[in-house]
Amino acid sequence: MADLILAHDLGTSGNKATLYSVEGELVASTTAAYDTHYFNGNWAEQNPNDWWTGVAQASQVVLSGVDADRVGAVSFSGQMMGCVCVDAQGRALRDAIIWADQRSVEQVDDLLTRVDLPRAYRATGHRLSPSYTLGKLLWIRDNEPDIYRKIHKVLNPKDFIIHKLTGAWVTDETDASGTNLFNLVRRQWSEEMIDAAGISPEILPDIVPSPTVVGSVTSEAARLTGLREGTPVVCGAGDGLCASVGAGCVEEGHAYTYLGSSAWIAIATPSVLSDPQMRTFTFAHAVPGLYSPCGTAQAVGASFDWVRDTICRDEGRTAESSGSDVHEIMNQLAAAAPVGANGLLFLPYLLGERSPWWNPDARGAFIGLKMEHSREDLLRAVVEGAFLTMRLILEVFRPHITSDVMDVIGGFARGGIQQRIMADVYGMPLAISENLAEATSMGAAVIGGVGSGMLDGFGAVDRFRKVARVVEPDLHAHARYSELVSLLQESYRSLEGVYGRLAAL
Repeated sequence: MADLILAHDLGTSGNKATLYSVEGELVASTTAAYDTHYFNGNWAEQNPNDWWTGVAQASQVVLSGVDADRVGAVSFSGQMMGCVCVDAQGRALRDAIIWADQRSVEQVDDLLTRVDLPRAYRATGHRLSPSYTLGKLLWIRDNEPDIYRKIHKVLNPKDFIIHKLTGAWVTDETDASGTNLFNLVRRQWSEEMIDAAGISPEILPDIVPSPTVVGSVTSEAARLTGLREGTPVVCGAGDGLCASVGAGCVEEGHAYTYLGSSAWIAIATPSVLSDPQMRTFTFAHAVPGLYSPCGTAQAVGASFDWVRDTICRDEGRTAESSGSDVHEIMNQLAAAAPVGANGLLFLPYLLGERSPWWNPDARGAFIGLKMEHSREDLLRAVVEGAFLTMRLILEVFRPHITSDVMDVIGGFARGGIQQRIMADVYGMPLAISENLAEATSMGAAVIGGVGSGMLDGFGAVDRFRKVARVVEPDLHAHARYSELVSLLQESYRSLEGVYGRLAAL
């Protein structure tokens, strides 16, 4: 009897394979690493064949000692906004241009001469940007015409693997909504964007809802992976939307925060949320019929890592020699400073900023430094500044949130001081997941279970997801942070004219 679901999470650093039971228990997990080629300043590529090798190897590892007949479905999470160009045999024509690549500024600027930005935002849910698939595809057209002419399909990473497993040419609604080519309202490829870009619609794959069985494992794929031939393959979703499912954000009005190097807040809504100021963006949700408005801050955990590598080198050496965790030492230092870090404010724009400012030239800053400020103050200010900028995103979404708590996932949420400050800045209780780093693969497994009929609906995520603790806010601290949010906004606007001049130096 089939009682196991195999989920693959194709991330930037490797493919994580996880085997879950239908009761939500993690049976096995392994990661197969692969390389990313970063070059020319802001270019980033990966070899799609490395993904397939990673999927095959990781499948064999987690299925070792397991009867393959017990696996009732294979499902996927994948890095989004990539550009994988393949020929009619499914062979990659070049290395994939991945989400982190920003080379197509010229192509996007040219597209904006033919497409009104607010209109494109309302149709696709996103600003036009080099981050998305379309700009990358247009760069290939303009710079590698010989490759462009051979393109049979343009895929995202998980879609490439699905073709390897089943022979199908498909993508799901979540990944389609990260291309700048998808009409969110009609939930189909946008004729307007296709015409403006001048591309052929024939190179785009069919779009299906995330929990769709798109085929079954072929005999050749079974030989390479250890799966049973004929095992159903469910399309799955982009990683951000799998995280939504894994966080329990599967009903209208629910919200969650993901905390990693970057961070985001996302909610579930029954319709597209078009912000008049275009501060946020919207994906199709993995739950059919829902949408997932989202706002991303670029450098939340990354700001803390910057402090670790610069201000806290001594703590790093102490942790290394004692076998302790440098982040825990840093958390203790930050916790020793008072709310407001003795009047010190940090702008966490070390990598520019997306929501709400959308300014790649934005820069980080300490505001209010005095001689008496301590290292403890600096560390606390960095954590506070990260969550104050997240609060700006939360305020856009707050009218649409009906749940009483904010679900929290992601590795940067492990620290007690992060949880304390986040609850106080948000002014709402936090539900901290037990397995903070497992939400994405867990979401892919739930999608696979729903699509294959092994689970009776997305509410089954409650069997997979466990809440470790609920952190209640301190309302006095919340009032203080509300003042600091206003100061952060004012500080950014005061420095906005300086950023571009600094970037040009």
